[in-house]
Amino acid sequence: MTILTTLLALAPVLTGPVDPSGGLVAIKVGRAETVSHGPIDHAVILVDNGKIVEIGADLPVARGIPVIDRPEWVVMPGLVSCYTRLGVESRAGQEFNPEVSPTPELNPRHPDYKEVLEAGVTTLGLYPPGTGVPGHASALRPKGKTVADMVVDEDAYLKVYFRANSASKKLVRDAWTKVDEYDDKVKKAKEKWDKDNKSKGSDKKEGEAKPDDKKDDKKTFVPPEPDPKVKPFVQVRDGELGMLVSITQSADWAHWLDAIGERKFDYALRVVMTREIDMYEVTEEIGKRGLRMVMEPQITLVPGTMRQRNLAMEFAKAGAKIAFKPRNDTVQDHVAWRRHVGEIVGAGLEREAALRGLTLEPAGVLGLDKQLGSLDKGKTANLLFLSGDPLEPTTNVEAVMLDGEFVFGEVKE
Repeated sequence: MTILTTLLALAPVLTGPVDPSGGLVAIKVGRAETVSHGPIDHAVILVDNGKIVEIGADLPVARGIPVIDRPEWVVMPGLVSCYTRLGVESRAGQEFNPEVSPTPELNPRHPDYKEVLEAGVTTLGLYPPGTGVPGHASALRPKGKTVADMVVDEDAYLKVYFRANSASKKLVRDAWTKVDEYDDKVKKAKEKWDKDNKSKGSDKKEGEAKPDDKKDDKKTFVPPEPDPKVKPFVQVRDGELGMLVSITQSADWAHWLDAIGERKFDYALRVVMTREIDMYEVTEEIGKRGLRMVMEPQITLVPGTMRQRNLAMEFAKAGAKIAFKPRNDTVQDHVAWRRHVGEIVGAGLEREAALRGLTLEPAGVLGLDKQLGSLDKGKTANLLFLSGDPLEPTTNVEAVMLDGEFVFGEVKE
């Protein structure tokens, strides 16, 4: 047992309003959808300093800790919309600007952010416009007085818009060639540094010390800084930055594999759910790689027929990780997002994969799955409180917590 659970909760629930400003609070609900380790009935969540510090079934709460007791509520992690242009309107053409960030476009006062937050969307992945390699996405909280207040992570993933043509393949191959050239530059710089330091040591007479010997002993090699257009690819290669590759058909996938060759790095796929998409042809090949796939919760058709396919279900069964995005990039579709995912569950997708697809997997696309996307001790307290099953169309949002603070809903006792 933890120190918390040994303190015995004998105090009654507070009868006054609970301070929603982010202090220590215990929240009792009828059910918690943890996403990472199944549901917990009669759940108690202790939140402090913006973090979940304890979660479990029927946990006793120490005397004096404010308690919000809502046995009729269901709680789940806040929704993560990892691929959006919500609140920004600029457009761009074919680009190769991997160093570009979308955050200069942000207007913290845009009304869309407040509306999606009240629908339970607590994290947004804002990507740069354009095709080719238009820049890198940034992870945001949909609330803040300034851009800095909104930014969770400036560098979430590098966006690559790839098509089955020679121009796309050349762009990708040239980018990786620049990484190889940079590695050669670093190697030569290190060889020169080693040679220079060796010669400095040989210049000293035996037993002779120089005033700066101690400083030289601590000196370490600092590699040259890569070109700004090369640096994001170096970060992807080194596992410091994710990559999201947008494709529309199975031929794009085959050409992508040809373009990257034997290179190994982490990336996710963005697949647009068009009416007659043919991505079912590469389901097994993508699934066996365990890739994350960003897609709309939408039923598609086999080309040339009226036969329906649930691609999210097929890819999940093959081993892929589904990260859902709203069907359209509007406030209305963010509000209807849970219902649309529920329809995909009704068509065969497993419920657990659906919940992960709304929270943990899109958080993974943003590189934030260790901080967000599930109800686990130590994670950020972005919580969505509902009147019932998250995937039922009649379920309403009761309250939303962002970084440990209630930002929507009634929280008085």
